[in-house]
Amino acid sequence: MPLRLPLLMTDHVAGKRSAVTCALKCDNQCFGPTCNTSSNGYFRDIAAAALSRRALLGGAAAGAVAIAVTTGTQAAPAQAAGPGVLPAEGGGPAGSPLEFDAISPVLLKTDEFTVPEGFAWHPIIRWGDKLWSDAPDFDWDAQSGETQSVQFGYNNDYTEIQEVPGSDGLRAVMFVNHEYTNENIMLPPHTDAATITEVGLAAHGLTVVDLERDDRRSPYRYVVDGEHNRRLLSDTPYALTGPAAGSDLLTTVDDPSGREVLGTFGNCSGGLTPWGTLLSGEENFHAYFRAPGTSDADKRYGITDKATARGWENTHARFDTRTPGYENETNRFGWIVEVDPWDPTSTPRKHTALGRFKHEGANVIVAENGHVVAYSGDDEKFDYLYKFVSHGTYVEGDRKHNMTLLEEGDLYVARFTGNSPAAEIDGTGAVPADGSFDGSGEWIPLVVGGRSRVPGFSVEEALVHTRLAADAVSPTKMDRCEDVEPSLASRRVYVACTNNSDRGASGKAAPDEANPRRENRDGHVVEIDEQGDQTSTTFAWNLLLVCGDPAQGDVTYFSGFPRDKVSPISCPDNLAFDSVGNLWISTDGAPDGIGYNDGLFRVTLTGDARGRVEQFLSVPADAETCGPIVRDQDRTAFVSVQHPGEEGSYEEPTSMFPEFEKGSGPRPTVVQVLPTPRPTAFTDVPEGTMYYDEIMWMASEGITTGYPDGTFRPLSPVNRDAMAEYLYRLAGAPAITPPRTQPFTDVRPGMEHYEAMIWAYQQGIAQGFGDRTFRPTAPIARDAMAAFLYRYAGSPETAAPTSPPFTDVPARSQFAREIAWLKAEGISTGWADGTYRPLAPIHRDAMAAFLHRATVTRRISFRKAG
Repeated sequence: MPLRLPLLMTDHVAGKRSAVTCALKCDNQCFGPTCNTSSNGYFRDIAAAALSRRALLGGAAAGAVAIAVTTGTQAAPAQAAGPGVLPAEGGGPAGSPLEFDAISPVLLKTDEFTVPEGFAWHPIIRWGDKLWSDAPDFDWDAQSGETQSVQFGYNNDYTEIQEVPGSDGLRAVMFVNHEYTNENIMLPPHTDAATITEVGLAAHGLTVVDLERDDRRSPYRYVVDGEHNRRLLSDTPYALTGPAAGSDLLTTVDDPSGREVLGTFGNCSGGLTPWGTLLSGEENFHAYFRAPGTSDADKRYGITDKATARGWENTHARFDTRTPGYENETNRFGWIVEVDPWDPTSTPRKHTALGRFKHEGANVIVAENGHVVAYSGDDEKFDYLYKFVSHGTYVEGDRKHNMTLLEEGDLYVARFTGNSPAAEIDGTGAVPADGSFDGSGEWIPLVVGGRSRVPGFSVEEALVHTRLAADAVSPTKMDRCEDVEPSLASRRVYVACTNNSDRGASGKAAPDEANPRRENRDGHVVEIDEQGDQTSTTFAWNLLLVCGDPAQGDVTYFSGFPRDKVSPISCPDNLAFDSVGNLWISTDGAPDGIGYNDGLFRVTLTGDARGRVEQFLSVPADAETCGPIVRDQDRTAFVSVQHPGEEGSYEEPTSMFPEFEKGSGPRPTVVQVLPTPRPTAFTDVPEGTMYYDEIMWMASEGITTGYPDGTFRPLSPVNRDAMAEYLYRLAGAPAITPPRTQPFTDVRPGMEHYEAMIWAYQQGIAQGFGDRTFRPTAPIARDAMAAFLYRYAGSPETAAPTSPPFTDVPARSQFAREIAWLKAEGISTGWADGTYRPLAPIHRDAMAAFLHRATVTRRISFRKAG
C-alpha cells in the first residue's frame, strides 16, 4: 500500500502503547524536536523564593490546602432525576446508584472487552455502519470514498448523547468525532492509491446520529434515516468566527475572505455546551500538512517539510502549503469547532477567540456572574493550559444568543506556583513534606477586552499563533494537558496530564510541583479551585492523582488514599462526571506504561475515600478508551473504543473487536455497558399467575426484591412506606437533603424506607395526615395510591370530573380527580362491576400491574409538579 508509515519507533515509545498510533495520530510528535523551545521559566523559577505553607495560607493558595484535605460530602447538582431510572443497590460513592466491584487489570494484548460482574457490553454503532437506508452495507472488500461518506466514520473519539426532550429518555442524539485513520488495517492490500486517499478523507470528520431504545434498562441502537443523522466531511464548510475571522493570516486562494474553511481534522475530545451544542478540538492537525517548515510558527506547531503519512498533499493541493495560494491553509486548523446537532442544515463554526493550538477539546461552565468560561489543554509535551471568558453573559432559554458567546471574549494561559521547597521536588514523584502537591496559580492574559496583552502581537497574531504569544508571557510548561473538565457539582476544574517521557531530560524542563516526576510515564491529574468565581484570574491547585501501579513499585499518590486499595491507572486522557460529581477517567497508553489494557476508572473526590480509583471496564487489544459518558442514574456508561488492533495488519489483525468472529477485523465502535437482568423468580409466583409478567418486570427492574424467604406475597396489601419506596426507586433513588425538622412524628432516621418517605414528602407526593403522621406500616388505600401516582407524574393538568369516574367514586369526592386521571391513562380499569373500591387496600400484584402500565405502557415518569 502507498500509505507511508515511517519511523515506527517501537523501542522508543513511552507513555503511548503503539508506535503505529504515534505515527498516524500525531506524526511522531513526541520523537521530533520539542516544539516548545521557549526559555520561559517554570513556576519554581518564577517564584522569588520557595513559598511556605504558612505564607500561602494568608493568600489565594489557602484554597489549595482546603481542596487537598476536604472530607465533606459533595452536593448533588440541582436537577430532577431522570424518568424511570434504576434504583441504587447499596450505593456508590457520594450516593451514586452505580455500584460495582472493580475489575482486575487486564494484561495488554488481551482481545476482550471486560466489564464488572453483573454487567454486559453492547455495541451501538461501528465504523462503516450505514446511516441512511440507501447507503450500502459495510463491505471490507468494496470500500470507496462515496460509500464511506454515508457510513459511520473511523476512530470514534469524543462522544456525547443528549436525550430528545419529551421522549422519556427513549430517543437521543449522539455526536462523535472521528480523529484519524489507519488505512493499513482498514483496506485490503490491493486497494489503489486514489481509493485509499478518498476513503481516508471521508472516514475523518464528525457524525451526528439518532438513537433509540425500548426502555432505560435496554441498550441504545442507532437509527438508520434518523432525522438528525449527518456526516460532516472534508468538504463541509465551516464558518470562522471571532476577532481573527477575515484576517490576512487565514486567507487562501480558495477563500480570499478568510472566513470559510472546508473540513476539520485531528478532532480529539470535546464538550457539551449549556445550550446543547457540541465543541470539538482540532488537535494533531499538523500531521496532515506539508509546509516549508522554516518559519517560527511552523516550527512551534510541528509542521515540517516532509511527506505526510497519508500523502494527501500529492492529490489535494491545499495539504501542501508550499503551493502558492495555500500558504495559510494550516492556520485554518487547530481551532475549537462548534456544531449544532439538532439542526442538520446548520453551518458548524470554528471559534478564533479561543485561540489556535493543538486543542484536546474545550469544556464550558457558566460562571457565577453569568459569563461563560471554557477550559482547554494544548496536548503536547511542555505546552500549556488555557481559559476563555466570554464577553457576553448566558441567558437561560435564549439559545440564539447563547450560541454567540464563544465568538468574543478574553483568552488566558495558566502559570502554576508550588508551595514546597525545590529540594523536595526531586523528580521521583515522592510527596513533599507537607503531605501533598499543591500551590497557587494565575491566569495570564493574552487577549483581553479586544486588545492583545502580549507585546509585539496583534490580536489576530495572538489568536492565530497562540503558542508563540503564550511563550512570551512565561506560563507553566505542562506534561501534556489533555481533557480539562469543570465539575458542575463542585465547580472545581480537573486537568488530565497524560504523560511526558522528556520531563527532566537533558536540555528539557525539570520536574516541578505541578509536574513532579522525571520521565513521567504514567501521568497525573490536577485539581483547580478558582479563587472568587470562575472568571477569576487566580486559583489554587493540587494534584489529585500521581498515576501508576503501586504493586509494581511505582511511586504514586492518591490524595492520601491507601495505595494498596486502588486500581492501577496510567495515562489519564478523557474525563467525565456522574450525577453526584464522582470523576471518571478513561486512559490512553496504559499498555506501555503499566502493561495493562486501557480502561475506564471511577475516582472518589470527597470524604474518607477521596482518591480511591476503581476500574470499571477494560478495552480490547491495542485500543484506547475515549469519549466516556456516565449515566449512573441509569447505572450505565458509554465509551468509544478507538483504534482496536492498531498494531496489526489487514491480513493479520491483532483484534477482532467487536464481532470476535473469524473473518472479521477490528472496527472502532461506540459501546454501552448495562447491568445484566436480575433473577426474577419468586416461589409463590409460578408462571401463569395473574400479573406474572408485571411482577417479573417489577423484580427485574429492582423496584421490589420480595421477601427474604423468596416469596412475593402477591395478595398482601402494600403499606404506605412501601408505596413511597416503589416510587422512589422508579425515580432512581435520588440523593435527599435530610430535613432539619422531621415532617412526620412517626418517621425517624434509620427506619426502613426513611429516605423514600422523606423524598416523597419533599417532592409533594406524600402529604401525610392532619396529625403529622405518615403511618408507614398502614396499608395504602386505592384512592391514596392514585393520588401518589398522580403527584409522581407531576400533577398533570386534568379537568375535575363532572360525573363519577366509577360508580363508587362521586365526582366531588376526595381524590376523584386523581382516580379519573388514573382511569383516563388506562392505568386502572376498576372492577368488573364498575366500582373502583377507593378505600380498599391495594394488593402487591395489582400494584405491580399499575406501575407497569404507568411506566412501560404509558411511559409516565417522575416530574415534580410546578
